[in-house]
Amino acid sequence: MLKTTTAIVTLAALAGLTGAAQAEIRLGASLSATGGAAFLGDPEAKTIEMLVEQMNEAGGIDGEEIALTLYDDGGDPNKARTFATRLVEDDEVVAIIGGSTTGTTMSILSVAESEGIPFISLAGAISIIDPVRDYVFKTPHTDRMACEKIFTDMQAQGITKVGMISGTDGFGASMQAQCKEVAGDYGVEIVADETYGPQDADMTPQLTRIRNTDGVQAVLNPGFGQGPAIVTRNVAQLGFDVPLYQSHGVASNAFIELAGADAAEGVRLPGTALLIADSLSEDDPQYDVVTSYTTAYRDAYGQETSTFGGYAHDAFALMVDAMKRSSDPEDPQAIRDALEETNGLVGTTGTYSFSPEDHLGLDLSAFRMLEVKDGGWQPVE
Repeated sequence: MLKTTTAIVTLAALAGLTGAAQAEIRLGASLSATGGAAFLGDPEAKTIEMLVEQMNEAGGIDGEEIALTLYDDGGDPNKARTFATRLVEDDEVVAIIGGSTTGTTMSILSVAESEGIPFISLAGAISIIDPVRDYVFKTPHTDRMACEKIFTDMQAQGITKVGMISGTDGFGASMQAQCKEVAGDYGVEIVADETYGPQDADMTPQLTRIRNTDGVQAVLNPGFGQGPAIVTRNVAQLGFDVPLYQSHGVASNAFIELAGADAAEGVRLPGTALLIADSLSEDDPQYDVVTSYTTAYRDAYGQETSTFGGYAHDAFALMVDAMKRSSDPEDPQAIRDALEETNGLVGTTGTYSFSPEDHLGLDLSAFRMLEVKDGGWQPVE
């Protein structure tokens, strides 16, 4: 069990130097910094810690510094629920960011809703914000939107028959269901439908059945973690001659490294501007925020940014913006109300505009269809 209290320690040190306690705004987070979802939670945790430090060095919010309490739930929904309760009851936070996965998010949101604490999730399932819950928002595109973006691309290429292989984890199962629901709207038929478990190390049997299905013109793999990398390698080993589409759940350079650049060549998925940060034009609406975040993260950690760290960046930006606009940055209800009034906030993932009917605030234009070329991500022209 990891609890990060860097910002709180810093505040205590400052209080000791000044001889008086300094006002603070208590922000909580529960992320999967270790465990099977660490590829999500580690960059998210690093991003939030970096941004809190930057914010405090710049004077905080109206002179009040942010005191961050961050727990590592290891991807365990039960731990996430425990930590969410602790954040509210013991740490007395006024807002929560977290939920690296759909499973941990659902645990946290139940606490946030019952306690009246604004919560911004970093997970993808549409069920997080549909139906709309009073205190729950999120930054990633939904799995339904990912299906729609993928099918739009397929439609443009005349692809009508698809073989789908999905992870049975919360994200994979949710996206599988969403893709089935919207496929017909784009003239796409799912002619093969296979699944795999989170611990499976070889998907050759399922992919062989897909390859032997008459008429398959493309393969679609809803999933996250190591599964999609294994699917990608198996597809290459089996010599598939049809396009392979992955989900935004693996939109990172780590996916290419895990799958292998040769195997991943040609893979398409819907992603964010962060994956093509170095090739964005200066007149791109997201250029400034993406460039600023990318540079700061590289300087702080000596690592490249990821889509998932970007989700945390945007959640923090949204929360700080709401706190600044609220009638009281230490009042959870005032923060929630200000969040819902967010309009036109540019993040690394897209431009957010919330409303009482929409706690995601993104549309399909925020997605960019990307393709692996020569070991890196390139926009599909």
